[in-house]
Amino acid sequence: MNRNQVYLKPNVVLEPLYDRWYAWSHLISPATAAMNVVGRHLNIIDSFIAAPDIHEDAVKNPKMKGGPFMDIPVKRVEEIKELQRQTLEGQQQVISFAKAVKELDKLLSTEAQGFGLETLYEKVPAALKGYVELHYDRNNHADFRFFESLLYKSPYYNRRSQSIALWLTNNDHRPFCLSTPRLDEPNILHLPITFDHAGIDILSAMKRKAGNLDEISEILGVPAAQQALFDTFFTNEAPPVYKKYTGDKIRMRYFGHACILVETRDVSILVDPLVSYYGYDSELEHFSDADLPDVIDYVLITHNHQDHILFETLLPLRHKIKNLIVPRTSSGKLEDPDLELMFRNIGFKQVTAVNEMETIEFADTTITGLPFIGEHSDLNIQTKSCFLVEISGFRLLFLADSRIVEAQLYKHIFDQIGKVDVMFLGMECDGAPLTWLYGPLITKKLSREQDGSRRLAGSDCQKGVALVDIFDPQELYVYAMGMEPWLEFISSIKYTDESNPIIQSNQLIKQCNERGIVAERLYGEKELLYERKEALIAE
Repeated sequence: MNRNQVYLKPNVVLEPLYDRWYAWSHLISPATAAMNVVGRHLNIIDSFIAAPDIHEDAVKNPKMKGGPFMDIPVKRVEEIKELQRQTLEGQQQVISFAKAVKELDKLLSTEAQGFGLETLYEKVPAALKGYVELHYDRNNHADFRFFESLLYKSPYYNRRSQSIALWLTNNDHRPFCLSTPRLDEPNILHLPITFDHAGIDILSAMKRKAGNLDEISEILGVPAAQQALFDTFFTNEAPPVYKKYTGDKIRMRYFGHACILVETRDVSILVDPLVSYYGYDSELEHFSDADLPDVIDYVLITHNHQDHILFETLLPLRHKIKNLIVPRTSSGKLEDPDLELMFRNIGFKQVTAVNEMETIEFADTTITGLPFIGEHSDLNIQTKSCFLVEISGFRLLFLADSRIVEAQLYKHIFDQIGKVDVMFLGMECDGAPLTWLYGPLITKKLSREQDGSRRLAGSDCQKGVALVDIFDPQELYVYAMGMEPWLEFISSIKYTDESNPIIQSNQLIKQCNERGIVAERLYGEKELLYERKEALIAE
């Protein structure tokens, strides 16, 4: 190999880890990370150590996919015991923090009875002193908020827990990411670097621009004993040359799930990046990072769920993203981490948080953040936004996983923005219960009935039709269904023709087609070209 002219192979996975668990957004924010270490990781570890055979049997059952079961052979239980030891030793402060949150919740529920809260500050657990503000809501229910920016400067932001695993993938199949940690394997290189490490950008850029193998090895601190493995991630073979779109139209490309690339010859906008790999035989045709521009002008994030914020995609793209747009929040609520703070603390520079109905304008393009309700189990979460993208008069509406629980809201939005040309809507209408994702953050036990009634559910056919009635699109695309094979390790979804989301989306597509509206459930990849309306008017 010519070590001075190497490229990173296209099927190298750059997998962000936190304490060897797959890193998603709730493992970045210090408060949610603490609660997940205690309420998810250690619980699953304890369960596996106590009965590894139960876990091994459970992961064989497709109906148990997505449950709290490690996909680890029984014979590796000693490695899990070592992971437990390392977690308990390395996360002592974080564990104390999580315990203090539960103590504070109990304190407020028992002693805050509508009278002044100032005297209660003396009783705030030591781990939280100076990091919380106590308050009442208008109904005299006591609560607290974090000064989240201070938590990122505290010992509770445990950067030592962050690492990167590099490995070559030859298929789309992995264990469910929220319940299975990444153990040592001969083919996986673990690098103890933080997510803001500049070497990640240099390494990722080498997929298209050749670099020196020894230099990148030194930058990343690759141990001599692992150098031979590291070398296998590179090739002297240059990748296909990316051809920038230079046409006169608006090009839309679907990359899977909720990931849409909108391009003109002047601008590129990528929504909810989640991009698969190439360089191996896949059961499904799909676009990959080879089909992304060298520069991405705007990346839009709709909400803070693990299938819409994927660091495995975002970190390797960081060096080419000019602007990252996220929903705004500064609530300080445990369940509602600040995405702008989070992204800035892991190395993203140009991050802009947008309010509802706030518009970003540039050239002949506008991006408007819109209200987003539903799919968050009735929690008071502000970090969610739909987006209207308008280019030369052509309007694309990204509704993500919205569930139209109040039609009047969308009628008010219509009064402000008018009709749209293309509408994208997620229809995972069953949804997991509240505790599936937010369980580690809940300190007061919910009944099974309460949990089951508060679901992470998107729109069904009836609600989808209501949105079509309001916005009157010419085309409707159902997306964000978690159906692609490279999504299963994140979403745990495996549909059949009898699955309710498939039935509901089929019904919506049928009704739209009967009205003369182009409608389709996206899967794998799709490319569409649209005329610029202002250009047509000018003609």
